[in-house]
Amino acid sequence: MPNYRRAKTPGGTYFFTLVTYRRQQILCDEPIRQALRQAIRNTRLHYPFSVDVWVLMPDHLHCLWTLPDGDDDFSTRWSLIKRRVSIACKEHYKQARWKTPSKEKHRESTLWQRRFWEHCIRDQRDFNHHADYMHYNPGKHGLCNQPVEWSFSTVHRYINVGKYPENWTVGPAAFMGDSFGE
Repeated sequence: MPNYRRAKTPGGTYFFTLVTYRRQQILCDEPIRQALRQAIRNTRLHYPFSVDVWVLMPDHLHCLWTLPDGDDDFSTRWSLIKRRVSIACKEHYKQARWKTPSKEKHRESTLWQRRFWEHCIRDQRDFNHHADYMHYNPGKHGLCNQPVEWSFSTVHRYINVGKYPENWTVGPAAFMGDSFGE
């Protein structure tokens, strides 16, 4: 079995990408959004973290979290969140035909891909680059023309507190091409 290495910086800020199993277009559905919101709320009670940036797409999500000083355990947090969402939504989203022996062995649902992508943010420039990428992502995927048109994003919070101008947008040339993120 592979030994996955993850960058661990206690109190660090991390960029994450999580993807639905078989790229199901379900994450923007109201029941999933409500379950995700509640799962995050419940997880933060025992494993606090701040959500710095968030964008929810139909088949994946991106976020930036900052963990408390001395804490680097984002894996437990994601495990709890994914499990809670899967349990809350299993009645409407479970795909029995997709259950494989491996999924059974690992007690996995058919809602999420097994793993997630993580990147430890190095500095403010890296943070800003990832935040801009995430907020632009719905446009990259053709879901809107301007980031402000996408409801499931912290771009609105960034505009409201003055981190972005009201008409903020950034073109795809600002990013590292298709190899950056999702």
